[in-house]
Amino acid sequence: MVPAEIPHSKVFVIGAGPAGLTSSYLLTKQGISTTVIEADPVYVGGISRTANYKDFLFDIGGHRFFSKSKEVVDLWKEILPQDFIERPRLSRIYYDGKYYSYPLKAFEALGNLGVVESGLCVLSFMYKQAFPNEKPVTFHEWVANQFGERLFSIFFKTYTEKVWGMSCDDISADWAAQRIKGLDLWTAMSSALRNSMTPKGKKDGTKAHDGEVIKTLIESFQYPRKGPGMMWDAAAAKTRAQGGVIHMGHTLQSITYDDKTKRYAIIARNTRNEMRAFTADHIISSAPITELVTSFSKQPKCAETAKKLRYRDFLTVALIVEKPDLFPDNWIYIHEPSVKVGRIQNFRSWSPELIPNTTQSCLGLEYFCFEGDGLWAASDSDLIALATKELAEIGLVTADDIKDGCVVRQKKAYPVYDDSYKANVETIRTELAESYPGLHLVGRNGMHKYNNQDHAMMTAMLTVENIIAGKQVFDIWNVNEDAEYHEAGNSGAEQALKSVRMVPRKVGAAA
Repeated sequence: MVPAEIPHSKVFVIGAGPAGLTSSYLLTKQGISTTVIEADPVYVGGISRTANYKDFLFDIGGHRFFSKSKEVVDLWKEILPQDFIERPRLSRIYYDGKYYSYPLKAFEALGNLGVVESGLCVLSFMYKQAFPNEKPVTFHEWVANQFGERLFSIFFKTYTEKVWGMSCDDISADWAAQRIKGLDLWTAMSSALRNSMTPKGKKDGTKAHDGEVIKTLIESFQYPRKGPGMMWDAAAAKTRAQGGVIHMGHTLQSITYDDKTKRYAIIARNTRNEMRAFTADHIISSAPITELVTSFSKQPKCAETAKKLRYRDFLTVALIVEKPDLFPDNWIYIHEPSVKVGRIQNFRSWSPELIPNTTQSCLGLEYFCFEGDGLWAASDSDLIALATKELAEIGLVTADDIKDGCVVRQKKAYPVYDDSYKANVETIRTELAESYPGLHLVGRNGMHKYNNQDHAMMTAMLTVENIIAGKQVFDIWNVNEDAEYHEAGNSGAEQALKSVRMVPRKVGAAA
């Protein structure tokens, strides 16, 4: 038998998440041959997929569609033109048996904390303003500088340590700077007072010192009516319609680079345990760096460094509740140390179309863990029982209100920002850039950067521009490097795009 010819593509994409499918859609739109592999046999979208349990739809985490990049927003509308709805952003913090609106409402916070505690928080902040950590290295030091030690302990410490499973003294300040830059106690207090005193319907949003809206505190967002999976299902369908190939249930096994032909040979394993071979001129990888590096047939020097990168996993316990409207929040942050749950999603508040009837609701209780630990290894029935117990303990529902539930586990949900991650990533990216031309790292896990999906998409968009140009027009490692891209307003987005541009060229223009 004559062996089948190995399929060749100009670009081979690893992973059908936001970054991977943005790449494949834009490449095939330009007529560039593209092949995608995705390990999941059913879902595209990665962590931004929409799960389905008995016609109850829910996110793996919550995914707001908000970006200050016009290019990203335009692409969302291009891929999914008719199915966005605008949703109010409402979230609260649960701490010590009380609820705190987020953004803060000054008089509510004062009443919950009490005059004495509020005064101590302000004094703690003023002390840190007078005697700050001059060069904050850890998350603890950075947040204490911005809010004071007392508010750090109330509103940051417990939740952050639940998310990461490590002390705030072991988490890099980079994570805080990236996620909440632009917000400090004065900003929060002034906004809270302004919004408390402004007539309903007249609020102007929460602004930083320079007057720009802070992304953390936006008051509304766009959302696909049946969840974020709609976006990525559409991107996959359009990729295929434009001539692209997507292989579901295919896991990367090995990569070999031929320096003579300047081509990559890729081996993937499908769900039937069969090996499939591919070749390509370029590889775009959104796979975790550890998995990518260890897949090379000839191990690069940075392989040991890659093994040092850490990831935080998490699981969602989705509970079906025999009540239609439990609370208006999209989610509630659980800062209470007496329970393990970190955040509670209310999926009807994301979109009524996620719930298949008008008599029930669906809550997603999120538990942060490491793959293989006690929470991760617990049976689904035990996790549903734990979530039911904790939900009743918080007081949102009674155990009798819970009628059904399911568990979804998500590996490598968050790249860990420990004290050595930055040096490790720099070592890896430097060697890969020097040794493997045509290899492009994109997305959250592909770059080991805690990016939102709009930033993951931007890394893919600019990578496609580089491939089309045949040279490095943009340095994608600067996307979201300056936290102002993440937190600031429109000029922040413009500044960020300027920072990644290596030569003048319009985003979206073909070479």
